[in-house]
Amino acid sequence: MADTEPLGRRERKKAATRKAISDVATMMFLERGFDNVSIREVADAADVSPTTVFAHFPQKEALVFDEDDEQRDRLVGAVRERPAGVTINQAIHDFYAAEIRANVDEHGNDVTRIFIRFLNETPALSDYAAKMWLRHEDALSEAIADELGLVEPTAEIRVYSRFVLQLQLLVNDNDDQLATLEAGFVVLDGGWDRIEKRLAVTEE
Repeated sequence: MADTEPLGRRERKKAATRKAISDVATMMFLERGFDNVSIREVADAADVSPTTVFAHFPQKEALVFDEDDEQRDRLVGAVRERPAGVTINQAIHDFYAAEIRANVDEHGNDVTRIFIRFLNETPALSDYAAKMWLRHEDALSEAIADELGLVEPTAEIRVYSRFVLQLQLLVNDNDDQLATLEAGFVVLDGGWDRIEKRLAVTEE
């Protein structure tokens, strides 16, 4: 039979193709500017067809963000899989900090700053990034509600989810990301922990 390739291997190949296209596109955008590079040029440089590019990325801006779904899953996982005794607020803080450090470890401080500046100076990309993070709001709210034993998110949970996602956008706007992150959670710490304790359903 022709279609006997295990799903896991197929998905890994798709992910590798997606990342390769994104890496090529990002380097071209950094070198020449986002508006000066076409989808066809990206496809040629990545040795794929424009149709393949669009199969992985529905619009040009998405080429720079190849881990949208994975980021959502890691964010939700940080809440659901946090160690015993760790608050939701601390778990999200630690997740953000780990993501920042992993990015710097992989690319270095200078490249990371160049990339962040490139995003912030390209309106189409900064707008896309904002919408991308806020798309995670429902998933995060539902995970928090579930962890607190609630049937659905309360208004406080939805507000909190919007705050922490907006904080990630603020972090991305600054060269000193860790300092901005710490400042944001200093503000959140005082208010959210009390709400979390009040909303948590205690076992009888």
